Amino acid sequence: MNIQPHNLTLRAHWLRKPFLTTAYRNWLIDKTSLTARLQARYADFRVQPLFQQNAKPIKDEASLLKLKLSQTSYVREVLLLGKERPVVYAHSLLPYASLRGEWTKLGRLGHHPLGATLFSNPRVKRTSLAYKKLSRNHDLYHKVIHHLDHRPPYLWARRSIFSLKGAQILVTEVFLPDIQHE
Repeated sequence: MNIQPHNLTLRAHWLRKPFLTTAYRNWLIDKTSLTARLQARYADFRVQPLFQQNAKPIKDEASLLKLKLSQTSYVREVLLLGKERPVVYAHSLLPYASLRGEWTKLGRLGHHPLGATLFSNPRVKRTSLAYKKLSRNHDLYHKVIHHLDHRPPYLWARRSIFSLKGAQILVTEVFLPDIQHE
C-alpha cells in the first residue's frame, strides 16, 4: 500500500463550489448584494468597523492580487450586524492603486457598507465566487472568533474580486453562526 504524504498546499485552495453547507448554502451562493439582502432581513442592520488601516495581505490574498507579501494595502474589516448580533465578518483588501479615481472614497467608508457602493455602479465587474471552509489554521478564522460567543470548528467564507477600470478590491465574507438562526 502506497500512502501519499499529506499536501498542506491543498488547504490553501479556495473552491469553485461549496460542499456540505446545508445551513449556509443559500447565503454562500447568492450573487446579489449581501448588503441589500441583510438590509431586507434585518430592520436594524448596521456595519461595525473593526479595523481600517494599512496592513500586509494574507498569503493567499497576495498571490490572488499579484501583490508582494511585504506590500501593504488598505485593509478594512467589519462586522455586519442584525438584531445586534454579528452575522457576517467582512474582510476587504484594497491595493493602493485601487484607491484612486472613482474609488478614492472607499478608504473612508466608516460605518457605511462597501457592498452598497460596489453594487450601485453597473460598471463594476465581479469575478466568480470562491468558497472555503475556514478551519483553525486559517488567519481569518482567528480574526473572527474574537467576536463570537463560542468557537465553532470551522466557518464558511466566500470571496470575489470587484474591478472597475483596472482597479481591484478583494472582498471576503465569513458567515457567522447567528445568520442561520433566523
